[in-house]
Amino acid sequence: MNLHAIWAIYIYEMKRFFRTIMESLLSPVISTTLYFVVFGAAIGGRIEEVEGVSYGAFIVPGLIMLSVMTQAISNASFGIYFPKFIGTIFELLSAPVNFFEIVLGYVGAAATKALLIGGVILITAMFFVDLDIQHPLAMVTFLVMICVSFALFGFIIGIWAENFQQLQLIPLLVITPLVFLGGSFYSISMLPPTWQVVTLFNPVVYLISGFRWSFFGTADVAVGYSLLAVTVFLGLCMAAVWLIFRTGYRIKS
Repeated sequence: MNLHAIWAIYIYEMKRFFRTIMESLLSPVISTTLYFVVFGAAIGGRIEEVEGVSYGAFIVPGLIMLSVMTQAISNASFGIYFPKFIGTIFELLSAPVNFFEIVLGYVGAAATKALLIGGVILITAMFFVDLDIQHPLAMVTFLVMICVSFALFGFIIGIWAENFQQLQLIPLLVITPLVFLGGSFYSISMLPPTWQVVTLFNPVVYLISGFRWSFFGTADVAVGYSLLAVTVFLGLCMAAVWLIFRTGYRIKS
């Protein structure tokens, strides 16, 4: 394995992040504060507790998931799309670097950025609510797996996209609605029975539920199903990336 190549790609991508470090970290702080003002104050005044947890604390895992998923996708998709756009990807493909090392560099950097932003949101949330993370190891495990999974998904989107507009198409029209409808700011047990069944077909429900369980020990679905859902999604993304480089889909053409 060419560790120098992986490190070079990783550092190049991280430098792009640190060039705008204030904007990158200030944005989630502001958005988290606004969410607490709107949801915590306005809605939290009417819903004091959800499953024995204060509403302000209850929405923290959902806030982190919303930002982490979108940031992992956007960073990974832009990271691989830009070399395609300016044509430097052919230099990368002709270098003595295999596809696994390329993916490790880009996806590793995107996942790291998402993890940093998730950490910033968690620290910001602690200024507003008291958080007692019951299963910290499980929390870190879920967070890392979700960051890597969605960074891989973003990498796939970056390969698939033919213009900058398509980079935002799936995150805005698919991922964000699924997160909002996936119990990020409410428990699906609060829904009518029919809608509870419908919601279970939303794959994001399992990700958010497992992540929330690591905080409070309560979940909408069994934590085993959540872990299985993350693992399956990670495996599907890895298989899709392998197939892309195997066939040269929108890379060599």
